[in-house]
Amino acid sequence: MKPIAIFRHSPGEGPGYFATFLDRHSLPWTLLKVDDGVPLPPTPDGFSGLCFMGGPMSVNDDLPWIPTTLELIRKADERGIPVIGHCLGGQLIARAFGGTVGRNPVKEIGWGMVEATAEAAASEWLGDTRRFEGFHWHGETFTIPAGATRILQSAHCANQAFVRGQHLGMQCHVEMTETMIRSWRQQWAAENAPPSSSVQTPEQLEENITERIAAMRVVADRLYTRWIDGLRRD
Repeated sequence: MKPIAIFRHSPGEGPGYFATFLDRHSLPWTLLKVDDGVPLPPTPDGFSGLCFMGGPMSVNDDLPWIPTTLELIRKADERGIPVIGHCLGGQLIARAFGGTVGRNPVKEIGWGMVEATAEAAASEWLGDTRRFEGFHWHGETFTIPAGATRILQSAHCANQAFVRGQHLGMQCHVEMTETMIRSWRQQWAAENAPPSSSVQTPEQLEENITERIAAMRVVADRLYTRWIDGLRRD
């Protein structure tokens, strides 16, 4: 089986639990460090699936790898290769399929409740999960592209996740590990976002962290399990 390509856009935003999940299912994967200048492949043909991680940049930034990424996503769609995106990755998928990315009404930083929509696709991807506490770290968000269905929402961000056929784009971070959260909290001050109903303090980020991550992984497992069903296995 061809490996799953995981695209990293920032050193601190690696694959996290997604890689652990793939290893547990004996699925090969390879990490492409876009932040280190590794060139993107011209086609997705060498991979069974594509995964795009987060990053501090905007999809609207004038970065040379963004147009290439958008084209790679569209080529994957044409070839029946599934794509999954976390935060920035979800925004890239939305943009590739004609959606837009812009400022969210508020920044979301920390733990916050996410709810499933009433769409049938939500049950298909989430099973009986109707709400869970997800991890967030974003100031922008995506619109739902044509042909896609919103499956997750939250009080502070209307579009938390969408599916489009075999593709999954997420605004929230279900891939988080304790190490990642403790690392990200060091960047809290740089966000210049005072504590609020949507922004937690660095100390709040780590409250009950083990239990919170364990609960979120139940949801991550459901989403990831549904996604790998679409992997190309030729």
